[in-house]
Amino acid sequence: MYFNRTLEDSWNKISKQFPVLLLTGPRQVGKTTFLRHVSKENRKYVSLDDPDIRLLAKEDPAMFFRRFKPPVLIDEIQYAPNLMQYMKIEVDNKKKSGMFWLTGSQQFHMMKGISETLAGRVAIMNLLGFSDRENRRVALNVPPFIPLGYELEKRQKNKVQSSIENIFYNIWLGSFPALKTGKVQDRSIFYSSYLRTYLERDVRDLAQVGDEGAFLTFLKACAARTGQMLNLSELARDTDVTVKTAKKWLSILEASFIVFLLKPYHSNLTKRLVKTPKLYFLDTGLCSYLTEWITPEALEAGAMSGAIFETHIFSEILKSWLHTGKEPSIYYYRDKDCVEIDFLFTQNQMFYPVEVKKAATPKTKWVGPMNKLSGLGTVDSGGVICLSKELLPLGKNMFAIPADLI
Repeated sequence: MYFNRTLEDSWNKISKQFPVLLLTGPRQVGKTTFLRHVSKENRKYVSLDDPDIRLLAKEDPAMFFRRFKPPVLIDEIQYAPNLMQYMKIEVDNKKKSGMFWLTGSQQFHMMKGISETLAGRVAIMNLLGFSDRENRRVALNVPPFIPLGYELEKRQKNKVQSSIENIFYNIWLGSFPALKTGKVQDRSIFYSSYLRTYLERDVRDLAQVGDEGAFLTFLKACAARTGQMLNLSELARDTDVTVKTAKKWLSILEASFIVFLLKPYHSNLTKRLVKTPKLYFLDTGLCSYLTEWITPEALEAGAMSGAIFETHIFSEILKSWLHTGKEPSIYYYRDKDCVEIDFLFTQNQMFYPVEVKKAATPKTKWVGPMNKLSGLGTVDSGGVICLSKELLPLGKNMFAIPADLI
């Protein structure tokens, strides 16, 4: 069973403009399935997971491209980064759009080859697990999420009501297609196998981590901190590794699309780069599995429910942007007086604050911190994403936004 992906329209448009397209994302989120679905019949498919083909790509790239001529889809390009140089020659000689479609699950290897050889020739797009809209198959042609009143009202017209039980079931299950489509029905076996594959392939390839048990402990500690400001020294101490090692391992988790570090907003750009980020897992199912929540009911009632709900909302917001081929200008805000806003969008020198509350009854006091942002500049509109059933006003250009409206 194929589920349509929001990225399809953007991918086809960009493919007419660039000779090379690279689709990145975590393992098993459907990158290959998506590209094979949107490919035309004349586009060949080749996977570098095949050891014989990988050997050919590494030892005789010229022969590889004689055998697999464009238009071609090359799966798991990170296994043969040396192909990039020969790809550049092909592109420069033929000067056609959509020649090479590439997929990859590791940013380190891929980005090095791309920055050195394919700059200006490649468009990079990202695919995560199913968004809530993709999973429910409703209104995929909506713009990326931002809390504008008229955009929210448009979304309200196509909204499909979700109960808190259903929301937390989906949070607990996660967004991997194999689980969402029912291809794999045992969640525990899926995530156990996923972690084993991740540790044995990505982690070894990226950093030659010797102690996989210690890395798994580190991964679980990160999962327990989702939705929190990152204290690297504390994380290192609790997992019995050095701060240097913790920083290195965290970069591995970022590169393999396991976590996202959300930077704080500062008007001084240099400060923005050095202040403490917030850590978010990109898949709530994996996060819930690592923190050992056995049922969605226990997760919803447990100590992590607020943080995991915020993580879910962030992931949905991020997908709404990435799956339309765009990058969000999004931060979190915290000032010296500890006024904190979960998410702060910036666009055209305007600010759009968003809070997240795991509550169903909207309260006007929720937007209180947003009224303190006037010193930054013009706050256009904002809102609180919560478990409300309907879009409701909380003040001038401020709204209670149902979670299933994203």
